[in-house]
Amino acid sequence: MVRLPVYLLLLLAQLDTSEHGDLSDSGFLVVLGIAQDAGYPQAQCKRSCCEAAWNQPENHRMVSCLAYVDNAQKEYWLFDATPDFKKQTHLIESRWEVKLAGVFLTHAHIGHYTGLIHLGREVTGSNEVPVYAMPRMKAFLESNGPWDQLVRLKNIQLIELRPDSSVYLSPDTWVTPFEVPHRDEYSETVGYRINGADKQSIFIPDIDKWQKWERDLVQEVQSVDLAFIDGSFMKDGEIKGRDMASIPHPFIVESMALLNDLPSVEKEKVHFIHFNHTNPILQEGIEKDSVLNQGFNIAEEGMVFRF
Repeated sequence: MVRLPVYLLLLLAQLDTSEHGDLSDSGFLVVLGIAQDAGYPQAQCKRSCCEAAWNQPENHRMVSCLAYVDNAQKEYWLFDATPDFKKQTHLIESRWEVKLAGVFLTHAHIGHYTGLIHLGREVTGSNEVPVYAMPRMKAFLESNGPWDQLVRLKNIQLIELRPDSSVYLSPDTWVTPFEVPHRDEYSETVGYRINGADKQSIFIPDIDKWQKWERDLVQEVQSVDLAFIDGSFMKDGEIKGRDMASIPHPFIVESMALLNDLPSVEKEKVHFIHFNHTNPILQEGIEKDSVLNQGFNIAEEGMVFRF
């Protein structure tokens, strides 16, 4: 008898595909993680936000990540390579008989690319897994260890992206990166538009305030069927003793205010994601209820969306 680890049992239980019918020949998105770069609970956090979660594995959350699965081609692609890479890939490959066909990176902050280490010779010793990256991100990986070793040993094949230039995964599915403002110490930061046969989605796990972006959030939400957007913090003052202007993510309350005049059918498209461990939305309570009661959604691990 094979004993599955607790995390996998919990996540497989959350993968509810019943409402989508037969997915054997279709494409779909899977939410593999919803937390900020350090996951939930966060290392060495002994405060109330994490204290209870340490002893409750069912409340642990992996780092923000999506997967696009093409069941017809038996392939899948990850959007970001997180510190939870091994669990997230195992979840997909345990549920569906598919092979990793590529990774799309958003930027060079630790929660979004460090999972690439699992493709190296110390682990899987992969062979030329396509890794899609913007020019600065590509140069960062080529010029810094241990990432440059992945390139030299051909564990990964770096494929340079250009803003608003699409990569086709199949004749009716393509991915388009677009730049967003963020702390770009080592690389650009991008979001992705994912076009499938039936639906379109945007994925923006990290961005500075919406006002800094050249695009209009309302129009972007209206142009797609699903919008996974930065929900790092609920509101100002969430991190005690620190000026949150130095970490200028859009607060969820700000995003909801910007989208407040949209009809309910548009609000339902929005799924907040990438929650900091301090974010009360990670726990049941009035903050989480307030988001849902205003017509918006909260991304949850195991969500599946036919595409």
